[in-house]
Amino acid sequence: MSDSESICHKCNEVIQQRIITALGKTWHPEHFACKDCQKPITEATFNIQNGEPVCSDCFVSNYSGTCFGCKKPILERTIKAMEQSWHEECFVCAGPCQKPLVGTSFYERDGRPYCRIDFEQLFAARCAGCSQPITENAIVALNAKWHRDCFKCKKCLKPITASTFAVEDNKPLCTACSD
Repeated sequence: MSDSESICHKCNEVIQQRIITALGKTWHPEHFACKDCQKPITEATFNIQNGEPVCSDCFVSNYSGTCFGCKKPILERTIKAMEQSWHEECFVCAGPCQKPLVGTSFYERDGRPYCRIDFEQLFAARCAGCSQPITENAIVALNAKWHRDCFKCKKCLKPITASTFAVEDNKPLCTACSD
């Protein structure tokens, strides 16, 4: 055998005529076959598993994950998040903005991802004073939660910082205004 002769990766015989070179190996065209179904691969593109060629049908059936978002097979880059696999374009905020979340931080609720803004708007506790989401420390008083700056006297509008206060119409009053 001369140096210019190629050996088929599958049958170990010399390849005399047409040759397929793929995966750093040479093959008779009829031997370049799917490692799972054994059918010759005639498509221009193919998949690889453990260094061996796999046809597209077997790849979808045996190796590709299913996107948690659209429930279709994932044939390209896979995003792993929340113990699920996603197409890159399917991993988006489940809130109204539907912005892509790839490469960003996100919040999870009921198995769905959310950007910070939508998560806070949809699920954060609301301040009894201004009705906006509370995203940090809150004051809990009068059976409600309040932003620190929103918990203020109903009359003089100064923040109530003392541990004691009066109540009028379910609103706080500072001790000065309650006298």
